[in-house]
Amino acid sequence: MAYDPDNIFARILRGEIPATRVYEDEDTLAFMDIMPRADGHLLVIPKTPCRNVLDASPAQLAAVMSTVQKLSHAVMKAFDAQGVTLQQFNEAVGGQEVFHLHFHVLPRHEGVRLRPPGQMGDMALIAEQAERIRAALD
Repeated sequence: MAYDPDNIFARILRGEIPATRVYEDEDTLAFMDIMPRADGHLLVIPKTPCRNVLDASPAQLAAVMSTVQKLSHAVMKAFDAQGVTLQQFNEAVGGQEVFHLHFHVLPRHEGVRLRPPGQMGDMALIAEQAERIRAALD
């Protein structure tokens, strides 16, 4: 299938839709999930078009994974987490809803379950959590 340049993440990259940005480099962008399943839940995407892992170039995957690792350390530090869950879905049958490669990074705590999917978060709280992650990157 062809990449849709009007998907929501492409629109975020172009600044057409607001996002709580946490980290950005030449190749990737990390921003907060507006339907967080855990405190500090964020997404990491490449800045270049690709639908998912199945059509990503090795360079896109390397750039995204480098940022995923960097942000995984930051969310663990920012939220005093004991672990991190990474989620990545490919094609509709695989659970993918936005067809731009993205990784979910979720800090995890012993005995704390993920919240159900699809529930909007408190944007003020999400902004505070983003600031904690940014501070942990320094």
